[in-house]
Amino acid sequence: MLRRTEYFRGLGDSKSPRSATVLELLFDIVYVFALARLAGRVADDLTIVRHTLLSEAGQTVLFFTAMWMIWSLNALLASTYDPRRPDLQAVLLATMFGTLVLAVTLPQAFGQRGVTFACTYVVIQVGRPLFLVFALRGHAGQAFSLRVLTWHLASSVLWISGGISGGLGRGVFWTIALAIELIGAATTYPLPRMGKRQLTSLGVTVSQEHLAERYNQFFMIALAEVVLEAGAAVSFPGFTTEGTIALVASFVAVVSFWRLYFYHVRSGRASTPSGEGIQLSRWASYSLLLIVGGIICTAVGFGQVIEDPHPPIDWALVAIIFGGPVLFLIGRSTLERASNTTPRCRVLYFGVLALVVVAPAMVLLPPVAVAALAAVILAGITVYDQRAHKRGSETNPTL
Repeated sequence: MLRRTEYFRGLGDSKSPRSATVLELLFDIVYVFALARLAGRVADDLTIVRHTLLSEAGQTVLFFTAMWMIWSLNALLASTYDPRRPDLQAVLLATMFGTLVLAVTLPQAFGQRGVTFACTYVVIQVGRPLFLVFALRGHAGQAFSLRVLTWHLASSVLWISGGISGGLGRGVFWTIALAIELIGAATTYPLPRMGKRQLTSLGVTVSQEHLAERYNQFFMIALAEVVLEAGAAVSFPGFTTEGTIALVASFVAVVSFWRLYFYHVRSGRASTPSGEGIQLSRWASYSLLLIVGGIICTAVGFGQVIEDPHPPIDWALVAIIFGGPVLFLIGRSTLERASNTTPRCRVLYFGVLALVVVAPAMVLLPPVAVAALAAVILAGITVYDQRAHKRGSETNPTL
C-alpha cells in the first residue's frame, strides 16, 4: 500500500511495483470479452462470409492489432509508473471502459458503428499520452510522452477520416493509421529535433518483472479462449466420438502452449510464471501479438472441427489449425532477449518447420484427424523442448 507522502509525490518519481496490481487484472476482464468477439469474427470469416474471406480476415487482423496496441501501451505505462496512484488508476479505468465500448462496436465497426469505434480509439490513444505530458511537467519522461502524443495525433486524423468515409476508404485510412502507430512504436516515436531516445535513456526505469508478469497474465487469458471455444462447441450437441477426440486434442494443445510459454528457454535461465528469469527482447510486445493471435486461431480451428467434424476439410480451416501453432511458436521464440554467451535454442524453429511441411497434406484427411495430428505435433515439440533443456525437478514454480 502507498504511504501517505507518496500520494503527493510527482508521477515521474513513482516506481512500478514488481508485481501486477488487482486493477490491472480487472482491466484484463474486458479483454476476455474482446478476445471472444475477435474469435467470433474469425469463425464468421471461415463460414458465413467465405466469398469475402481475404477482406474480412484483413479487417479482423486490423481490429486485433488495434486492441493489442491499447493493451500493450497500458502495460508499459503500468510497468513504468506506479499504477497504485489514484491518477493512474483513473486512466486505467477510463481506458478499460473505452476498450469495452470498442469490443461492443467490433461486429459493426466497418458498418454503422465506424465513427463510434474510431472516436473511442482516438480518445484512448491520444488521451493517455496527453495525460502524461501534463503529469510529467519538469520530468525527463515528458519528452517521450510528447513524442508519443504527436504520433498518435497524426494517426488520429486518419482514424476519424476512415470512420466518416466508410466503405473501402475506411479500410485504407484505418490501415495507414495503424501502420503509423506500429512504425512509431517500433522506432520509439522519433521526432525532428527531439530524436528517438528510449524511456530508459531518459532516466526512466521500466520494471521488466512487472511487464513480464503482465505478459504472462494476458497469455493465460488468451489461453482460456481455447477452452471456451472447444467447451462451448461440445456442450450443445453433447459428447460424440468426433467431438470428444477434438476436445482432447484442444486440451493437449492448451497444455502444450502453457509448457512452451513458461518453460521454454531461448538462452540462459528458464523463466517462471512470475516473470523471474525472463529477459524480454526489444520486440517482446510484437511477440506477444503473434502468441495471442496464434492461440485465437487455434481456438477457432478446434471449435470449428467440433461443430462440423465431417469431411472434407476446407483449406482455410487447415490454415487456421496449423497456422495458429506456427504463429505461437514464432512469437515465443522471439519473446526473450538472446544471450551473447549461450547458444540460442532452435527447438521451436524445428517445430515451425514440421508444422509447415505437414500442413499441405492435411486437406486429404478428415477434420478430426487434422486437429488430432496438430495436437500431437505440438505435444511432440513440447516433449522435445523439455528433453533439450534437461530441467531439474521444479516443474510448477509458484507465482
